[in-house]
Amino acid sequence: MCWIWSVVTCALFVQAQSTQPNIILMLMDDMGWGDIGVNGNWAKETPNIDKMAAEGLLFTDFYSAAPICSPARASLMTGRLPIRNGFYTSNVHLENAYTPQNNVGGINETEILLPELLKEVGYKSKIIGKWHLGHQVQYLPLSRGFDEFFGSGNCHFGPYNDVNKPNIPVYKNDKMVGRYYTNFTINKGTGQSEISQIFLREGLEFIEAQHSADTPFFLYWTPDATHDPYYASSQFYKKSIRGRYGDAVMEMDYAVGVILQKLKDLEIQNNTFVFFTSDNGAATYRKTGGNNGPFLCGKLTTYEGGMREPAVAWWPGTIPGGKVTHQLASLMDLFTTSLSIAGATPPDDRIIDGSDIMHVLVNSSDVDVEKPIFYYRGNEMMAVRLGSYKANYWFYTQGGSGNKFNYCPGQYIENVLTHEKVNHTAEPVLFHLGRDPGEKYPIYHGSEYQDAMKRIGPVVEEHKARLVPGYPSLNHCDNAIQNWAPPGCEEIDYCLPVPASNPELCVWIKSV
Repeated sequence: MCWIWSVVTCALFVQAQSTQPNIILMLMDDMGWGDIGVNGNWAKETPNIDKMAAEGLLFTDFYSAAPICSPARASLMTGRLPIRNGFYTSNVHLENAYTPQNNVGGINETEILLPELLKEVGYKSKIIGKWHLGHQVQYLPLSRGFDEFFGSGNCHFGPYNDVNKPNIPVYKNDKMVGRYYTNFTINKGTGQSEISQIFLREGLEFIEAQHSADTPFFLYWTPDATHDPYYASSQFYKKSIRGRYGDAVMEMDYAVGVILQKLKDLEIQNNTFVFFTSDNGAATYRKTGGNNGPFLCGKLTTYEGGMREPAVAWWPGTIPGGKVTHQLASLMDLFTTSLSIAGATPPDDRIIDGSDIMHVLVNSSDVDVEKPIFYYRGNEMMAVRLGSYKANYWFYTQGGSGNKFNYCPGQYIENVLTHEKVNHTAEPVLFHLGRDPGEKYPIYHGSEYQDAMKRIGPVVEEHKARLVPGYPSLNHCDNAIQNWAPPGCEEIDYCLPVPASNPELCVWIKSV
């Protein structure tokens, strides 16, 4: 009933508009649930995001589709779990994988991406920042539905010597215009860079241009300053009590405020849906990284700290301000909801995991209590949440020994944090996240356990019965396909010699 009601409501709203609503998805990189003030952060770094929540809707239980960047981003673009869209590895059981520049793969050509569907109903789309769904030409944004691109196919790792490994290229549309560190400076010694300001200007110019052209637009704004190595521009340098990471958070917050103000200045705020969130939990293993609030562990794990994200929806005149929802939702829902807002429809020839949450956006108390969240790590379903209960079918934190876990610094819960891959499928380990958000107190046996598993068990059975894994895109690596000679390199005299091809299986056991 919620889905039917939301479609009717959204259809009536779109019909009442003089133009189709604009869509802006702001995806941060490695930002934790506890990094924003409205979720309890003490550092007072996010006044604009907090204001956005005061004017919109705060999600307390919003999830990524994976505990690492590339699979999460693939799920946002496709509305499908990584196990379906192929953004995982089968080289090693239960291991995370992503797209470093030596990875051969990218988003499968059989997947249909959000900008491709929006293009069919008249939208112009731009991505600014980090793509991370493959850096070969056939995988880059302009080959997958976007009209404009400013940013990189990879993260801003480096600097490299351009001999053993090339520096990462920055693209303007289909051609590189330079490389990180050599042309787009990041001072790793101080943590200073003006790149976030460039990303902000690109976003503002795109908004202004589409407004002038009276064209509905989709802006996918995905800066990566909060991913190690952290960076911030001169005006935010050493401004945060949390150091470089906090400086980066402050600059992201500033940019959010500027973009929202631009919409108000152009008087299109009532016709623009904006959603702010992150790709995965904060990288707590970096020690100087983000904050995951009361949750266990962080990035690379399927504990709550690795998967639960900060999330705010904003649409003045449509989303009532100052509301909070406990609806379980995920990045994949942004795919389906964006299509609904635009008057487009998702593909009907495949399973779409994202659902339309428009009913929650307009009425925060209209919660679908039967909506599950599936936690995947690589090629395995680790856990499922239904309502307040989370059933863990596998535990695996990271390799090693003893009671020290880099992914969970300062935390140790016996038989929950593990160096081994432990299968609990026969008797899943249950937590009640409402009263135990830190996953410290497993529920064993008894009527509460039995009642919860009676609800969760059939959901898992149905999910697995319908699951057809996609071809794994992240299995193979080859140094020859690194960013030696990207499109446009000859125009700026920055092509590098391409080494001989040496394909091999990727090794996925390192932190990223």
